[in-house]
Amino acid sequence: GILSIEQLISRVGVIGVTLMALLSGFGAVNCPYTYMSYFLRNVTDADILALERRLLQTMDMIVSKKKRIAVAHRTMFQRGEVHNKPTGFWGMIKSVTTSVPGGENLSLIQQEVDALEELSRQLFLETADLHATKERIEYSKTFQGKYFNFLGYFFSIYCVWKIFMATINIVFDRVGKTDPVTRGIEITVNYLGIQFDVKFWSQHISFILVGIIIVTSIRGLLITLTKFFYAISSSKSSNVIVLLLAQIMGMYFVSSVLLIRMSMPPEYRIIITEVLGEL
Repeated sequence: GILSIEQLISRVGVIGVTLMALLSGFGAVNCPYTYMSYFLRNVTDADILALERRLLQTMDMIVSKKKRIAVAHRTMFQRGEVHNKPTGFWGMIKSVTTSVPGGENLSLIQQEVDALEELSRQLFLETADLHATKERIEYSKTFQGKYFNFLGYFFSIYCVWKIFMATINIVFDRVGKTDPVTRGIEITVNYLGIQFDVKFWSQHISFILVGIIIVTSIRGLLITLTKFFYAISSSKSSNVIVLLLAQIMGMYFVSSVLLIRMSMPPEYRIIITEVLGEL
């Protein structure tokens, strides 16, 4: 029926799996880009010093031009031109084209100041980006940085393999019968020719892998949603945001249970399938 648990979970699962796919796609691109040394551009102290020198020169030029504007305003004030300044439309036109005796065009100088301030903002952001990149380079040289760099390559290859296999499964309408851990252990044992209890260890390793997937995926979801809600939240929308977060977490959890079945041995996969229905 329409109100059966199978029908409801199937509809919730469509939205949840789509959400998981979007987050997984973002993570699959962002995580290697963040931690892999291959994507780090070479930044030296000389590059940072040169950019900081440009930033300081720009700030000095801004201060100099603002000082000229202030001196010009003081000169106008001393001569009484400020008090006799006309109002209305023609007064605005005149104020735009005002030139102080001595050749100072205030409108032109103000435009130069605005352009230099925009340039200083861009230089500051670029300087901060260079500092962050330099810190990432220093971090990549540590043991933990090398570890994350290795994981970046490993999971990049794993991600490409999953995309390839998922495409084949969709095109040929296949359903995997063996979980990845068991399959990987079987290939390793057959290749190396060693004695190994595949069934026993595949259960434990699959259990650990599923736990890691659940913890990291939900943690990633909460971090992503927190950044998003911080950007749009206000005192009036807080209740709606909490409700939306609860709905998303519910859909995400149900979808995680649906997708995690493929990472479990068949005998445990059947238990979840019997609870959720033939999805």
